[in-house]
Amino acid sequence: MERQEKRRVPRSTYRLQLHAGFTFDDAIQVAGYLKDLGVSHVYSSPYLQAAPGSMHGYNVVDHEKVNEELGGEEGHRRFCEKLKELQLGQVLDIVPNHMATGPENRSWWDVLENGPSSRHSTWFDVDWHSSEVKLQNKILIPVLGDQYGRVLSANQLQIEQECGQFRLRYFDEQFPLSPRSLAIPLARAAQFAANATLSFVADSLSRLPEPEPQESDLVLSRHRDKVVIYELLGRLCTEQPEIGDAIAKAVNELNQNYDALDEFLNLQNYRLAYWRTADQELGYRRFFDVNTLIGLRVERPDVFSATHRRIFEWLMDGALDGVRVDHPDGLRDPQQYFERLRSRAPQAWIIAEKILQPNESLRSDWPIAGTSGYDFLNLCNGLLVHGPGLERLSEVYQEFIGETVEFEAFARDLKLNVQREALGSDVNRLTSIFVEVCENNRDRRDYTRAEIRRALREIASCFSIYRTYVVPSREQIKDEDRNEIGKAIAKAKAARPDLDPALMDFIGDVLALRARGALESEFLLRFQQFTSPVMAKGMEDTAFYCYNRMIGLNEVGGSPERNGVSMAEFHDYCARLQAAHPHTMNTLATHDTKRGDDVRARLAVLTEIPDRWKVTVERWARINAQFKAANFPDLNTEYFLYQTIVGAWPITVERLTAYMEKAAREAKQQTSWTQQNKEFEDALKNFIERILGSQEFVADVEGFVGQVLAPGRINSLAQTLMKLTAPGVPDTYQGGELWDLRLVDPDNRTPVDYAVRRSMLTELNAGMSAEEIMQRMDSGLPKLWVTHQVLQLRREKPEWFSESAGYAPLHASGPKAEHVVAYLRGKSVITCVSRWNAILAGGWDATAIDLPSGRWKNELTGEEWNGGAVQMESLLQRFPVALLTRQAN
Repeated sequence: MERQEKRRVPRSTYRLQLHAGFTFDDAIQVAGYLKDLGVSHVYSSPYLQAAPGSMHGYNVVDHEKVNEELGGEEGHRRFCEKLKELQLGQVLDIVPNHMATGPENRSWWDVLENGPSSRHSTWFDVDWHSSEVKLQNKILIPVLGDQYGRVLSANQLQIEQECGQFRLRYFDEQFPLSPRSLAIPLARAAQFAANATLSFVADSLSRLPEPEPQESDLVLSRHRDKVVIYELLGRLCTEQPEIGDAIAKAVNELNQNYDALDEFLNLQNYRLAYWRTADQELGYRRFFDVNTLIGLRVERPDVFSATHRRIFEWLMDGALDGVRVDHPDGLRDPQQYFERLRSRAPQAWIIAEKILQPNESLRSDWPIAGTSGYDFLNLCNGLLVHGPGLERLSEVYQEFIGETVEFEAFARDLKLNVQREALGSDVNRLTSIFVEVCENNRDRRDYTRAEIRRALREIASCFSIYRTYVVPSREQIKDEDRNEIGKAIAKAKAARPDLDPALMDFIGDVLALRARGALESEFLLRFQQFTSPVMAKGMEDTAFYCYNRMIGLNEVGGSPERNGVSMAEFHDYCARLQAAHPHTMNTLATHDTKRGDDVRARLAVLTEIPDRWKVTVERWARINAQFKAANFPDLNTEYFLYQTIVGAWPITVERLTAYMEKAAREAKQQTSWTQQNKEFEDALKNFIERILGSQEFVADVEGFVGQVLAPGRINSLAQTLMKLTAPGVPDTYQGGELWDLRLVDPDNRTPVDYAVRRSMLTELNAGMSAEEIMQRMDSGLPKLWVTHQVLQLRREKPEWFSESAGYAPLHASGPKAEHVVAYLRGKSVITCVSRWNAILAGGWDATAIDLPSGRWKNELTGEEWNGGAVQMESLLQRFPVALLTRQAN
């Protein structure tokens, strides 16, 4: 506990993405640079053992091991020792919601082998009692490339064995085999070998009991017996080679007899199926729609303890100061989870990847420091866009594509579609539970399964937030839950007048605890876990690639239909944050953002010049019409493409092609991941190659980008300074201390050149004037300067940014006052930035900011100012943003 009492809240964090190409040893090499930059904590991506080749670490397969591909236990030890040597703390991203399937996951392998009688059958969120008779006590594994019978008859399913160890092989996939089913080939082998002991082994396996999960003693007894039998089998094969030959002969005979092999496979605790069946019949909860990431029942104390043992070990011994919790909305009871986490790590800094929608607040009863920063990202983004220009862009966009788009209705339709397709099996599971609820209620029992399914889909699509947090066992429901449920039910009834409104109301009653019961509680808890995937897949991964009015606003947790954020909204948010969650994380880019922070900052300029953009994009469409094939790409994709080019320019054909292929598949309008339209994709690829090979188009692009480059970079410096000084703990995504024009993953996981950054930081520390730094604008040196100066200030004066520092808006006066964003932290630090810089064009027209009394130094230029009115033109003359600190008398 001694180390716990010394634990500290980070002053700042720097995210590192660890994988086989960037290991613990690579992180050790950059740790010194991060220390010099001013970072207080390294923020590591998940590094418990993940599936082979993982580039992100979220597909954990073993909670007891450190990922071998990163350097394993020894590499981790060296990494932690280096951080300790440099007095750098560490924060780790952890993944409680799910694990990856596959043979590396021994717990999951045990479940596939032993079914409900597995020691780990209660670890995973599996529906063992499916309404589908064929899936009773079976797990659907949708991996086959064709119908099961065709795959079987093509000899693509084969039993393999070696030294008495059996598995089922399907190309690169392999699966365990039920112990009781192995009695079939082993009994046949015993006949071939005329061996009584082998016959005994076969008979013993056939007699293994099949206890229910709750019969824990019998489950353990069965496991012990199974292990002993397998050990005996292994010795037989080792000591008597003829037995191995007999088993091989029996297995070969089984593989050659399709009917016998089919009967054998039907004895397994899983059912291999065509991959498309996952949409409707999958019997386990996943991470969103990823079949290979199965939901964990971390609400069970034994699962929680087993999956967090190493985390708590590192928190207790000082290797970690805190954790970032991935996807808490997938958990059955997030508050309970955080309370357990807090009770075991009372001094840890805990933040959650909670996506907040506008006007939604983090739950005050969660014992955590805050979110991972998407709320700040979107607020900052909205502050920099120009509201009237956004409204004009709506017209420009709809004129270009030839359609009128109303975002709320459009997003609702997409959320409905994702429920019919990718999330269909989740809908069916919820429907089955609610059918039972209605069967037990004589006033409701005549509702059909089809009616219930349609009603549930409609209601889920009408939620404006990711989920509610009602907990029946604690009688817990808050007004914000009731309000959200009520709004969703009302919208659903209005959208579907053909459905019985009483059914909608009854579902609302169950969700709001007005109708109670065991089944009702189970439905409610599962429905709450379901709405976040609906929002994520329908909005983030579909609508945000389809609704292209201004793609810079299409960000995780964003509301692209809003016309910006007012100054008052921004200041109110920061004041609330300082009061309620002063140690939350603030970020502008993550491994999940759709595009880098500087891409968004540049795109925001389009809202200031909508008519110039209209003329430009229409000219580009005329120039490039010759490069289309069969009218592909469509106008909506083309409009998205042009914005992407502007935001990320300069960009190579390879990067742009890879990104647009992913974007088009996510949009699901012309092609998709599951139904790829080769004609469209080939045409899109050809279009990109030809337009980027056109001297006329490229010259025009460079001319236009030249017009938005400077105001876009000022936006970048403004949002960077605000991130670093607003209430909260600022995070820098790897490499983002220079201009970050990367796009969505995997583009944003490309290697970072730390040698260049280290060299530039050395130059800054050797002494450079503001003018010299600005002359290196193209290299990103001004952004590095802002980052370094604020991080150093936070290191030297942490109290100026603490929970007691306070937050107060500062206001400008004059005709351009709305262009000024300024605030005071405590009594010692002032942030002052400009927005709408293309409109401003440097003409401040005597606009001034009133500084508090005292002497103030701009840490970015060295200039000093007395309190009182200071002209903005003078304040920002040498550097585009200002960081002022109060000087001692």
